[in-house]
Amino acid sequence: MKQHLKQHLLKVLWVAVTLLFAASVSAKSVNQKAPEITLPGMTGKTVKLSDFRGQVVMVNFWASWCEPCRTEMPLIEDIYNKYKKIGFTVLGVNVDENPKAGKKMLKDIPVSFPVVFDSDNKMIEKYEVQAMPSTYMVDRKGNIRDIHRGYKKGDEKAYENYIRKLLRE
Repeated sequence: MKQHLKQHLLKVLWVAVTLLFAASVSAKSVNQKAPEITLPGMTGKTVKLSDFRGQVVMVNFWASWCEPCRTEMPLIEDIYNKYKKIGFTVLGVNVDENPKAGKKMLKDIPVSFPVVFDSDNKMIEKYEVQAMPSTYMVDRKGNIRDIHRGYKKGDEKAYENYIRKLLRE
């Protein structure tokens, strides 16, 4: 019972923080080098953001308890499949305290792009994540070029426009 209450309170706190900061963009992060991500993937093998240097990368922070993340995930999978052959990839970063929760969600909503698990939330701190989901567009040189916090219907169109722009560079 205590664990359930703790999880519920953490979710409520996260929603409050998300609403408070959703509109703010950290100018310090845009047009600067993306912090390295080095985390275990689905198979336990370490995956690094730098493994994808030379590609446009959508780094998407998500959690199993986040309803907008659940809505957005299949749309990101569609975008990944549409652009993966021309230099684009997605790196999904699950931030659940227990990776089993993220893996369970991926059974319900399967994706083919790489997913890593940030159960100690070190990447949330490095990327200054302020909302769930949060999406960072990283150019071929490894620089953060755009940050999108939250998800609402139609955001996937903006993602595609930005991806096409970065692919043309």
